[in-house]
Amino acid sequence: MTLKLINGQKIVAATHNPGKAKELAALLDGRFEVLAAGALGLPEPDETETTFEGNALLKARHAADLSGEVSLADDSGMSVTALDGAPGIYSARWAGPAKDFAMAMDKVAERIEETGSEDRSAWFTCALAVAWPNGGPAVVVQGEVHGTLVFPARGDKGFGYDPIFVPGGHDQSFGEMEPAQKDAMSHRAVAFEKLKAALFE
Repeated sequence: MTLKLINGQKIVAATHNPGKAKELAALLDGRFEVLAAGALGLPEPDETETTFEGNALLKARHAADLSGEVSLADDSGMSVTALDGAPGIYSARWAGPAKDFAMAMDKVAERIEETGSEDRSAWFTCALAVAWPNGGPAVVVQGEVHGTLVFPARGDKGFGYDPIFVPGGHDQSFGEMEPAQKDAMSHRAVAFEKLKAALFE
């Protein structure tokens, strides 16, 4: 069976974050009818895996089996060199149940301070998984973008840790960039290029 996505087909985005659902739809070039799992009332699974790829696949399979539609999930996060790669897969959890990323960014700054490290390098990782329902096949890819952290946070665009992350070769944070500029070079964009190569006609 050749795994390909057909233009116009329904895809469930396994996310309860409307900002992320919108970003996923844009990165798919508007080719598909993207429905967010949150909007469909699907519950969120427990993320029990220890890698971005594992969690993306777990979320995609969960949404595909519950919705009966091909599902796309991403698991992404920021890793800080001075913190041995934390928060990593726990990036969203650092923001707490209220998804308070201002608090999470303060926590990153505090933790780095505690280490006494001068190293401000960090990277974003995005793993994307597409799963077919009923235990069908799945495809998983991963993208990264490396850069430097800045404090205090800059800009109010984007979401999550975007305002403290300046990608390599740029002087604006992801939080200051226009969405189209960020989307052209983000970890998610890198992963999507790989996904498109694998799945698009």
